[in-house]
Amino acid sequence: MPVPIRDLFEPNEFVRRHIGPSPDDLAHMLAVLGIDSVADLLDETLPASIRANEPLELGDAVPEAEALRRLRALAADQRLVTSLIGMGYTGTITPPVIARNVLENPAWYTAYTPYQPEISQGRLEAILNFQTVVTELTGLDVANASLLDEATAAAEAMTMARRLSKASTQRFFVHHDTHPQTLTVLRTRAEPVGVELVVGDVDLLDDEAGVFGALFSSPTSSGEVIDWTEAIARVHELGGIAAITTDPLACVLTTPPADMGADIAVGSAQRFGVPMGFGGPHAAFVAAREKAARSMPGRIVGVSTDTAGRPALRLALQTREQHIRREKATSNICTAQVLLANIAGLYAAWHGRDGLTRIAERVQRLTSIAAAGLRAGGVVVRNSTWFDTLTIDVADADHALGAALAAGYNIRRVDDTTVGVTFDETSTLATVAAIVDALGGAPIDDIDDVDDAAIAPDGLPASLRRDDEFLTQSVFDRYHSEHEMLRYLRRLSDKDLALDRTMIPLGSCTMKLNATSEMVPITWPEFADVHPFAPDDQTVGYRRMIADLEQRLAVITGYDAVSVQPNAGSQGEFAGLLAIRAFHRSNGDEQRTVCLIPESAHGTNAASAVMAGFDVVVVACDDQGNVDLDDVRRRLDEFGDRVGALMITYPSTHGVFEASVGDLCAMIHDAGGQVYVDGANLNALVGLAKPGRFGADVSHLNLHKTFCIPHGGGGPGVGPVGVREHLRPFLPGHPLDDTAPVGAVSAAPFGSAGILPIPWMYLEMMGGAGLTTATEVAIVAANYIAARLDEHFPVLYRGEHGRIAHECIIDLRPITKATGVTVDDVAKRLMDYGFHAPTMSFPVAGTLMIEPTESESLREIDRFCDAMIAIRAEIDRVASGEWAVDDSPLRHAPHTAEEVLGEWERPYERTLGALPVVGQAGSKYFPPVSRIDGAYGDRHLVCSCEPLEALAMPSMAASK
Repeated sequence: MPVPIRDLFEPNEFVRRHIGPSPDDLAHMLAVLGIDSVADLLDETLPASIRANEPLELGDAVPEAEALRRLRALAADQRLVTSLIGMGYTGTITPPVIARNVLENPAWYTAYTPYQPEISQGRLEAILNFQTVVTELTGLDVANASLLDEATAAAEAMTMARRLSKASTQRFFVHHDTHPQTLTVLRTRAEPVGVELVVGDVDLLDDEAGVFGALFSSPTSSGEVIDWTEAIARVHELGGIAAITTDPLACVLTTPPADMGADIAVGSAQRFGVPMGFGGPHAAFVAAREKAARSMPGRIVGVSTDTAGRPALRLALQTREQHIRREKATSNICTAQVLLANIAGLYAAWHGRDGLTRIAERVQRLTSIAAAGLRAGGVVVRNSTWFDTLTIDVADADHALGAALAAGYNIRRVDDTTVGVTFDETSTLATVAAIVDALGGAPIDDIDDVDDAAIAPDGLPASLRRDDEFLTQSVFDRYHSEHEMLRYLRRLSDKDLALDRTMIPLGSCTMKLNATSEMVPITWPEFADVHPFAPDDQTVGYRRMIADLEQRLAVITGYDAVSVQPNAGSQGEFAGLLAIRAFHRSNGDEQRTVCLIPESAHGTNAASAVMAGFDVVVVACDDQGNVDLDDVRRRLDEFGDRVGALMITYPSTHGVFEASVGDLCAMIHDAGGQVYVDGANLNALVGLAKPGRFGADVSHLNLHKTFCIPHGGGGPGVGPVGVREHLRPFLPGHPLDDTAPVGAVSAAPFGSAGILPIPWMYLEMMGGAGLTTATEVAIVAANYIAARLDEHFPVLYRGEHGRIAHECIIDLRPITKATGVTVDDVAKRLMDYGFHAPTMSFPVAGTLMIEPTESESLREIDRFCDAMIAIRAEIDRVASGEWAVDDSPLRHAPHTAEEVLGEWERPYERTLGALPVVGQAGSKYFPPVSRIDGAYGDRHLVCSCEPLEALAMPSMAASK
């Protein structure tokens, strides 16, 4: 009998391919755990009080091809119209060599934040290129390794100015000709921390109350190019810090912010090859003078040296990070848009100074032709200067928008009688002719024979033009042919370890499979080439997809409403805490400003709470890593009706399902507070428990963890916020609506919408049952690792029945005390075995936190466990006295190819240093540098790219 045709189909094929261990593998893992079934393990792991009693109502898993077809149907509901709306978002062309070999290349998009710099030299170099582009174009000394979007970057500049200024006032001036979404986000960020936002013209700077800082725009939102030198001098006279929002392409032609006296410059690098994506993700930036480097938000890549004196890159000034400063941090930035920053930096390298200048000159010339054509027809163009944007008087703005749309273009509606138009890299003379005609200008009949000499003025007089050298570094002069760029990208990626090479067992970061089928749609024009403020009738498919995603996330978490606007987990935290604050204030409870946070919490929690206007009070954890309920009671008694919120992570940051979480939530509610559950560890809950049902009021979710958006070397991320019904009115408002109860937290209505097809595809292809299975396997895998490693590296925390959640913490402190071998030594030695290290010294110093995820195979998990056990054997040889710790393979790790091929005078075999695993030679990864001296780099801060060979001076090594 032939097999029935229906039995030859495998409806859950994607689920099987996403989940690493096979059924036989799971049986083996359970046997090692001494337990009969996954169900029995879950009974011993999750408290019965939090378990969901019903399956996830998300439908069945859909095969990859069908999921892509369904998403194509949503994309078909889009109406693709060329947008000349501007407002910081413009059309651009992603060079195909970069699109294929970076944006679509897992060597780049699956990489982790370069906290282990020895195995991150490629992406660090690319980020350094980006920093160099920013400093060269703005004229300032140092730039960070990207931020989230221009509006939040402006808000970061505001708080940075507050920290740097010696002025006693809390007033911050913003020039009125600033993008409206930036003004909205500034208001959202200013009010909770007591900053008074003063919006108006420069005459307000003469107010005797003064300012601690000011923000100007160059070009402005209306398109004017203004010399702000005198206004900035006035800010400095008042003791304030001056910031400018700017456009990097405009900086190619116009006076850079530094030359006007600016202390800080912010902006977005979107138009450097990054699609609009309905609002993101895009790499924003902050640049500043060197004296302000230690006050900058986010990350900075700097140059240092390794143990052999070779130049090497690493993240500089890490004591600034919110993980360290916690409630004393001035920013909660964690995820940044690193993948997009890499694209922007490589775009600049691809075009070089000459190419960027051609693009900028072409855009500016097209704008001048449009201005001349409009004025020749009697149309009033308000601008006296311009780079790419014109603001135009019309009789009826809606009629003008309709005429432009009939010609195939979206333009900006400023008010009832004013419109704006912004030209870009993709614009042509035909574009200009169509716009001029639609708005009533003089016809441009022969677009091939435009008389440039007739255009006067050109909108950018000599006094506003840049006249210095910039982008002279070799990286911006070497890679203008595709062959050379292709090889450069390959050389960079070959230096790194990403998920395409190896397991990245990072606790709390959930480095799981980012399936190709999930990534495919992000480059579809229907999703990539959409302006965030395009008319609603053009974005029906996008908004249907987003609404569907929000609804599914609500089902998964048990909340009543979800907003995807926050474009990072940190911004989701901020949004959730703002909702709690607004809820209390709506009830007249303005005194509820205390936020209780366990000492084990993520560093962003405390920073976000302070930004949202809360006073952080730390709550102790007990010896088992659980929140100390007695200490919570003491805090509730101490602060009474001042308690506004409790922030916890569940499962806990210690990797344990706390049995008392329901009691804890009830205690806070009884005291009148709200419960915030950090969603960083949601990969242990999906399908098994719902925070919105076991006591939480609000959570953020990390779509770049649980829901498969890739980490991209440190970003992009998406951090939606989910709330119970009573908090729904206080979700983030639209960035163009300043009347919402809570303002926008991101510049675009749906944040980084361009990557939302990734989690949509994941949920579609997994279905409710598949998602639940993934969670179960993640818990099995983590417990399996704990079982295999426990006798070698004791597991620090366990639940009531000796089980852990989806991650475990192993304790190296006794080993360090007995032998001197540190977590650093183990982390670096793992590189020789071909692994990225687990999370180091968080949440407990001297420990490693390990998370395997569900998508790692048993073979890879065993390979990692075998490596750790082999490293323990090496530690034993140090303990026995065979090796001194300073001359052991652990302390010399990682071993570069240059070292193992050179002279060898170490007390262990050369092959042990290079090839610690039998059979490793065929797939051996060699880090390009040995252990990096971070302290040297902080003492000698270099954060822009000169040729690395120019930095490899003998004196650098000798000075150590």
